[in-house]
Amino acid sequence: MRTDPPDLIITGARARLSAGRWASALAVRHGRIAAVGDDADVLALAGPGTERVHAPGGLVLPGFQDAHVHAPFAGRDLLRIWLNDLVGREAYLAAISAYARANPDEPWIVGGGWAMAHFPGGTPRKEDLDAIVPDRPVFLFNRDVHGAWVNSRALELAGIDRHTPDPADGRIERDPVTGEPTGTLHEGAAYTYNDTHVPLPGQAEWEAAILRAQSHLHALGITGWQDAWVTPATQQAYESLAADGRLTARVVGALWWDRHRGLEQIADLLTRRERGLAVTAPRAHLGSGFHPATVKIMTDGVLENHTGALLEPYCDGCGGHGDNRGLAYIDPELLAAAVVELDRHGFQVHQHAIGDRAVRNALDAVAAARAANGAGDRRHHIAHLQLIHPDDIKRLAELDVVANLQAFWAMNEPQMDDLTVPGIGPERARRQYPFADLLARGTRLAMGSDWAVTTADPLKQLEVAITRTDPGNRGNAPFLPEQRLPLDAALDAFTAGSAYVNHDGQAGDLAVGCRADLVLLDRDLFAPGFAAPDRAPLADAKAVLTVAAGQVVYHAE
Repeated sequence: MRTDPPDLIITGARARLSAGRWASALAVRHGRIAAVGDDADVLALAGPGTERVHAPGGLVLPGFQDAHVHAPFAGRDLLRIWLNDLVGREAYLAAISAYARANPDEPWIVGGGWAMAHFPGGTPRKEDLDAIVPDRPVFLFNRDVHGAWVNSRALELAGIDRHTPDPADGRIERDPVTGEPTGTLHEGAAYTYNDTHVPLPGQAEWEAAILRAQSHLHALGITGWQDAWVTPATQQAYESLAADGRLTARVVGALWWDRHRGLEQIADLLTRRERGLAVTAPRAHLGSGFHPATVKIMTDGVLENHTGALLEPYCDGCGGHGDNRGLAYIDPELLAAAVVELDRHGFQVHQHAIGDRAVRNALDAVAAARAANGAGDRRHHIAHLQLIHPDDIKRLAELDVVANLQAFWAMNEPQMDDLTVPGIGPERARRQYPFADLLARGTRLAMGSDWAVTTADPLKQLEVAITRTDPGNRGNAPFLPEQRLPLDAALDAFTAGSAYVNHDGQAGDLAVGCRADLVLLDRDLFAPGFAAPDRAPLADAKAVLTVAAGQVVYHAE
């Protein structure tokens, strides 16, 4: 029987296979891994039309999969106002002013990416925006998308003044003397404002945003992801891109759980799932496309603004504790009932949990589902896991809950020093991001960036995971270094672990017959001494070739 020659052969670079095995060459044919072995044997399969890439000193890995990312929203900000790569108040204001001048006909100034650490108390003020955009409303989500910076025109348009009550799931930042809104909206106050007043993009803009994000992610070696905030509008854009082949990544869509509704919304989620899976069906032979088989539940906020749900109160700044234990956005009984029903209907549940009370509530909800429905294979996971009570560390493995880690957060940086640690105190601060403890307990690990909250670059995130140090400031003291991950475990989390979460049995490995999702790096991360805990400059490596379902989707010039 005649076999077609490979479409692509990579030689010279070491290929990391499963179970500690290595190869020096691999071949891709018809979207799948066709051969792995040494250079001579694989090159013997080549034909006249085979593309050959020779990369001595490089490393071939399974394509990275980001288990928690916000691609449409990041892409939209890249097309509008992108503050994520800027540092400081003045740089932000200059960029906002430049965009407003360049777009005089835009009725709203929208974007995001500002960091709380650059403002006193983490809260920017409306007066700064008023000085540069006095005539149009400005709405800018912060980098972690848990708050928004607005100007006076935006507050006036919504009728928000000193008499406006805080919503149950958020807070309006106010002047302590006058009670007037100062220009920062926290949590539900920001989300409700965005949903109610900010003009949302149309389908064409959402499609452009996803494509812009996809281009960025492919350039970093990412071949698939789980979108952790899929709205009906972004789902429609994903489905359109999947239907005509422009979505070259494999994407799992986590449909957003509306915390202002109850169990009745499950019927809507089922309808959305069925519609999305019908779009994916024509490309199911490779398992690519868009798969809306997950539901995302936001159970609490974040520690920096004291909305992360804690078992014990936040510190009050005066050496004691107040009575604020943060916000649990969904009553624990309703959360458990929701997870039981979603699990029964075959949904995977992706829960956001930052504080130790939120983590416990999330675990209790999964335990309720297992008790009601049996073990199953839903692959439920909890994202962030910043603070876990010691009694709950073992429960993730016991309940087969995947720890969806955002490794880039686990380092010393201004937000940690100025906002987080003062709010939770030194004892609890020493329990943050317990990666090594989770691994030691046998917990399945996956990794995601939460981009655009932080960088989407897996290599930067992996460097933090194994060093607990900022790649941009490698001389800093490591953050809780006893919680470092070994390189093998970290890489597995960002490849096979995230593929497991995404129910993607065709990815996370370079075995013959698997879908050809892979990344070629310009250097070997396993070179002697390169990835020692005290010296692991993984972020210096670059992706030079990304292949998704056998298609070259990025090739460095």
